[in-house]
Amino acid sequence: MKLETLPSAPVQPAASKKRWRVPVIALLVAGVAAGCYAATRPAAKPAETKEAKQAPVLELAGAEVATIEARELSMSLPLSGSLVPLNQAMVKSKTSGVVRETLVQEGVGVAAGQVIARLDSADQRARLAQSQAAVDEASARLSMARKNNANSESLRKQNYISQNAYDTSQNGVELAQASLNAAQAQRAIARIAVADTVIHAPLSGVVSKRHLQAGEKASPDMPVFTIVNLRQLTLEAQVPASEIPRVKVGQEVQFHVDGYQQRNFAGRVARINPTTDGGSRAMLVYISVDNSDAALRGGMFAKGTITTDKSRTMPLVPLGALRKDKGRDVVYTIEGDKVVSQPVTLGMRNDDAGLAEVTAGLAKGARVIVAKLDGVKPGDTVKLAPAAPVAAAVLAAKG
Repeated sequence: MKLETLPSAPVQPAASKKRWRVPVIALLVAGVAAGCYAATRPAAKPAETKEAKQAPVLELAGAEVATIEARELSMSLPLSGSLVPLNQAMVKSKTSGVVRETLVQEGVGVAAGQVIARLDSADQRARLAQSQAAVDEASARLSMARKNNANSESLRKQNYISQNAYDTSQNGVELAQASLNAAQAQRAIARIAVADTVIHAPLSGVVSKRHLQAGEKASPDMPVFTIVNLRQLTLEAQVPASEIPRVKVGQEVQFHVDGYQQRNFAGRVARINPTTDGGSRAMLVYISVDNSDAALRGGMFAKGTITTDKSRTMPLVPLGALRKDKGRDVVYTIEGDKVVSQPVTLGMRNDDAGLAEVTAGLAKGARVIVAKLDGVKPGDTVKLAPAAPVAAAVLAAKG
């Protein structure tokens, strides 16, 4: 038996090629299917598109928003000056004499008519006694002259004396009467001199200075005491001449003085000096100040303001909230959670206070944006940032 070796089967290249084509075809089929799905997929819902494109909500800090208040707005003019007692007197001696005693000292309150000093009155009393003697002598002479005149009149009726003799006796009466009148006048002067040795306070107030001490010699018109009445003071303040047209009698004045920083004092314009000061070219304005509690003193330096104009109670808007839109004044208000451009009509404006009066377009309680935020425009949605815990705790403690 012849055995023949059979040849091995030949390699089939077609099967190998078929092995890599299958994955490629599968990928192509998947790609075509994906493209078909994308082409046939329904469009996104409009609500989802709007939500995706919605602008973010802007958060505003508390300092960037203000609540409109309604109150008066005033225009003021700064001033400064010194306080001077409205009523004060320098008590002077009316007669000469040695000061026997002084009954009050500086800082002591006195009442009108109170005795505050006495002078030695020995000389004045001696002159009073002398004048009294002259009065007595003149009175006696007048009595004698009247008796003589009565006798002359009786004799004249009986034609025992001439008319000329009677006239002479009548003239003697008149001369005696004149001498008595002169003596009485001198006596009155002497009595006044005695009374002047007792010095009285001419007004109620406080002694600010004692010029003479006991034992010193006083002469007529020499100062003895200075008394001031502090119930009414005058604030003498200088105002530039250019600002005087704004100042009127009766305007309110608010001021404070050193030592009373936490207390405000008030007064009213009482007078305006008609001429300017040669050096400063300013004019003095005299302000009446009621000082019933005697807290203020003469000579204190005061700083304050004159209220030259005042508005009615109206809504006031911060100047930082004002904007311009096509030539109009507008503010950005927050209504709900939206920003609204609100036109306003302005009245009085106070740059120093940073406020303006709103006569139309805005009411009390409205919320306005006071910060110049470039990213904020009408129609934007905003919300207020919550208060910081520390600030809330402080407010709670104050409440």
